[in-house]
Amino acid sequence: MPEGDSVFFTARRTHQALAGKTLVRADFRHPALATVDVAGRTVLGVHSVGKHLLTRFSGDLSLHSHLRMDGSWQVYRPGQRWRRPGHHARVVFDVEDAQVVGFQVHDLSVLRTGREDSVVGHLGPDLLDQAWTEAHEERAIAALTADPDRELGLALLDQRVMAGVGNVYKVEVAFLLGVTPWTAVSEVDGQRVVRLARKLLRANAWRPERSTTGELARNRRYWVYERHRSGCFRCGGPVRCAWQGADVTRRHTWFCPRCQDGPAPAANAPR
Repeated sequence: MPEGDSVFFTARRTHQALAGKTLVRADFRHPALATVDVAGRTVLGVHSVGKHLLTRFSGDLSLHSHLRMDGSWQVYRPGQRWRRPGHHARVVFDVEDAQVVGFQVHDLSVLRTGREDSVVGHLGPDLLDQAWTEAHEERAIAALTADPDRELGLALLDQRVMAGVGNVYKVEVAFLLGVTPWTAVSEVDGQRVVRLARKLLRANAWRPERSTTGELARNRRYWVYERHRSGCFRCGGPVRCAWQGADVTRRHTWFCPRCQDGPAPAANAPR
């Protein structure tokens, strides 16, 4: 699933293509929006909130969308061939000099801009909020530490705690803290967790490539995430992969037994 940095980058790219321009065509290929027509409206901007996207139009209207595992928004020149199959397109926006297509985007709804909280109000502070303040940090710390016995990895993935962290950052934040993702929240410094998560997302929000090590070369971007075959980027030792969570929260989770202290499942998850 795209994480907060990828969604932020997508919002920035689509904002550059659409903001301030009039929609020549707006094609919603979704049954719930079949009768909605925003053609002729001006796009005021595209904004990300955690993993959610909000496209705002003149006349107090917004389109809410979520990428989930397989969604994407792509920008094309007029007449340019799409890079994904046409039957995957859910939204097509045409302006004079660009076309923006939402492929397999989810949770689509058009609502009054003044009611955006109905779809994103449940989220914790957005780690990539450009108006971030100490109050945002305090809210995130309070939410993170509200259940001291909760596993750190599960707390990090909870978008009600802070918005934007996905499985990659869950794994890499735990590594940089020197603890396993199964460590209880009470065993870590809440402020350090929030600041580290925000630092990593901000470092990657303005580029398509993601790295938590500071290097962009292939197979050198992550400390332990998906490194069960190549080994820990710090010590070179074996990286283990195990499941964390249940049902909708269940994720493959990587960790280095040498570099990270704390509890972990005994059996590896298949990869």
